Amino acid sequence: MLDYSELYPINNEYRITQNLDGMWYMQFDQESKGIDDGWTNGLPNPISIPVPASFADFFTDHYSRDYCGDFWYEKDFFISKDWKEKETWIRFGSITHRGTVYCNGIEITSHEGGFLPVLANITDATKYGEMNKIVVKINNELNETSLPCGATKVFDNGRKLAKPYFDFFNYSGLQRSVWLLSIPRENIKDYSVDYALNGKDAEVKYEVITTGKNKVKVKLFDADKKIVAEQIGVQGVLQVKDAHLWQVRNSYLYNIVIQIIENEQIIDEYTEKIGIRTIRIDGTKILLNEQPVYLKGFGKHEDFSIFGRGFNWSIVKRDFECLKWSNANCFRTSHYPYAEEWYQFADEEGFLIINEVAAVGMMRSTRNFVAAGEGGNYTYFFETPTVEQLKLSHVRDVQEMITRDKNHPSVISWSLFNEPETITDHAYKYFKDIFEAARSFDPQNRPMTGAFEKNSKPELCKCYPLCDFICLNRYYGWYISGGPEIEEAEILFRDEMNRWEKKNLNIPFVFTEFGTDTMAGMHKLPSIMWSEEYQVEYLKMNFKVFDSYDFIQGELAWNFADFQTTEGIMRVDGNHKGVFTRDRQPKAAAVVFKHRWEKIL
Repeated sequence: MLDYSELYPINNEYRITQNLDGMWYMQFDQESKGIDDGWTNGLPNPISIPVPASFADFFTDHYSRDYCGDFWYEKDFFISKDWKEKETWIRFGSITHRGTVYCNGIEITSHEGGFLPVLANITDATKYGEMNKIVVKINNELNETSLPCGATKVFDNGRKLAKPYFDFFNYSGLQRSVWLLSIPRENIKDYSVDYALNGKDAEVKYEVITTGKNKVKVKLFDADKKIVAEQIGVQGVLQVKDAHLWQVRNSYLYNIVIQIIENEQIIDEYTEKIGIRTIRIDGTKILLNEQPVYLKGFGKHEDFSIFGRGFNWSIVKRDFECLKWSNANCFRTSHYPYAEEWYQFADEEGFLIINEVAAVGMMRSTRNFVAAGEGGNYTYFFETPTVEQLKLSHVRDVQEMITRDKNHPSVISWSLFNEPETITDHAYKYFKDIFEAARSFDPQNRPMTGAFEKNSKPELCKCYPLCDFICLNRYYGWYISGGPEIEEAEILFRDEMNRWEKKNLNIPFVFTEFGTDTMAGMHKLPSIMWSEEYQVEYLKMNFKVFDSYDFIQGELAWNFADFQTTEGIMRVDGNHKGVFTRDRQPKAAAVVFKHRWEKIL
């Protein structure tokens, strides 16, 4: 169990939040001298920087955009004397990739992993009724002991450069919202729910964790704010008559209200929306509320011009409108857990999410997208002395992801890796431990999976038996037999699928990546690679293959929208496999998906 609460910040009579988004101060620390020079008490020569946002694309010089190493953020804030009787916490939606937090010069906490919340109790370090200072030392170097994986190049002059083993830009900074929290000293730390259906009725099984021993009361309200069930105790079952189920693209949300009672008085209360639904695998079918569902949608990125991977509600709104227009019902959080607000919106809109931990880059190649697409050389990734340290980081990140997102009805599966090497017993041993840990963390026992690249052939892959359903990333017609060889690509594609079929695994397969780089507005007749016509031709070939195998139960195209990557001779200002452009305008392929998915229920 985590030693802090990841509950999303809310305001009520017992809890107060103060948002610290806005302009912060920032300073690079290439020589890593900040600690010795006293930067924990304030930065000597900072610049202003927006939060939440990635810092890279604000700058006009190479050094700043590609900065790699230590850097610092600073913010002054006032805390009222009224907060003194409660605990005061600070909550960062994420610190990418690792950080140490200081309050008024006092070290509070450190955290590794750039895509999950960082929380710290600053009660004893806070000056109430006065101005206070938060300083965060951050580092965005890549290595093989934390997620995502990569390397860091050091030039002769000491400058560092990130060398990702993954195909997206190494955006970093304070990319999600920062909150101050005032919560009761005895408080609701966490809760979890699970569901069982009984005809038209439902059982909501719950467990609450508090920091004290006082009585706990749990109530459930429907969408009309009428109470439908209540229970006393930290564990129990809420019986819901004529339950409204959370359905695909037709969500229904209840409000769960959790209270701590002392001497018949409420001393803490937490409220959140939940959706009653079940998810399980039955043979080759994915069942939501015991009804089969075919996954239609995209792999995505948190990525947009100027603010990079920074959270922005406007992008969330636009993306969901595009998803609905295309008749999608699902997306994968490739290749890291997204900001929590994405899941809240998916809960509201009835979208399904395959939630992926940042386990990407587990293959040594700075052009991993090519190696993975073609079936690259084996690099002995899981046979190094650092692999046990990486496993500890991996398990911790999985625990934090599941703890944060376990109550979202939109989350139907946990993806525990993307495109690692999987063909040796070393890989199997590594991922067996990851899967066992993940299963112990999820109270809903959701299906577990991971995305396999081309090297993970049916004859060679050791790790697919760990999965409840198998996700394949395949690029027949792009990295393999592209352009004028596309008819050969279909033959090769079918040959692989026939080999999977012969294994008689009796589980679903979902394609989590397939696509072509396409320059919006580039038209060629006959089609050539990179043209919009070729993207359409490629997709139609893939669809013919998908429709030939009844164990294929989903198609998540790569990618929803164009996104930024590291510079390279195969990337023209980023990856252009988007069905939409980076500013969320449709390519011709978007209409193809819209019409196809309209017919697939």
